[in-house]
Amino acid sequence: MTNNALGRPAWSPAARYRRSLWLLTVRDLRVRYSTSALGYFWSILDPLVMAGIYWFVFTQVFHRSAGSEPYIVFLITALLPWMWFNGAVSDSTRAYIREAKLIRSTKIPRTIWVVRLVLSKGIEFVASIPVIIVFAVASGAALHWQVVFFPVAMVLQAIFTTGVGLIVAPLVIFFRDLERATKLTLRFLFYASPIIYGVTDLPQRLHLLASFNPLVGILSMYRAVFFPDQLDPLEIGIGAAVSVAILGIGIVVFRRTERAVLKEI
Repeated sequence: MTNNALGRPAWSPAARYRRSLWLLTVRDLRVRYSTSALGYFWSILDPLVMAGIYWFVFTQVFHRSAGSEPYIVFLITALLPWMWFNGAVSDSTRAYIREAKLIRSTKIPRTIWVVRLVLSKGIEFVASIPVIIVFAVASGAALHWQVVFFPVAMVLQAIFTTGVGLIVAPLVIFFRDLERATKLTLRFLFYASPIIYGVTDLPQRLHLLASFNPLVGILSMYRAVFFPDQLDPLEIGIGAAVSVAILGIGIVVFRRTERAVLKEI
């Protein structure tokens, strides 16, 4: 950052982008929780309720053969990242519709309206990490050296989620039914991803096919903190490559539709 002729700070494009992104993300979080009495707890209540339901069904009602013990930790380590992905992609379907006036009246790079959703949901995920720790300590889950993969999983998830958001956000403007189709796809992805079951529970013949779902490798890295047997380098490698490819496709789709989107909103 340098000073211009008037003595004001002259921000570089990258610095302006980061500053705008942070300001919009903080605004989102404040608006989201300003009228809520529970505030932060709402961001973890939904996955906790879901985890409680699945834990009860699969451990108290049925004799399950999937997952590892302690099963509640097994569930939470995948459900919390899933809520980040699900929330960011769902909100991306309305990213340009909700902020149409602001988008048209400012020169802020339009990708920021998707990236700020990924960042705000990511911050909520980071804020929920203490919940994982509490359940892990309470249930006696052992911490393994594979914890080093946790930040790697976060980076890959941010890349993948941003790519999906950049594809969905502009296309919804032209195909409004895509919003409902996205919800159905997310529901399918929930069961197609190792959340209530583990990677090791999949038939061997499906491992390679499943690897092309980036969430498989990403969730396995989160889980490896307590369940190292869930880690599969091949799935992580393929998932990482697909994540980067999705981001590239998202950038191309966004750039080719940006002008048309501005005319439509």
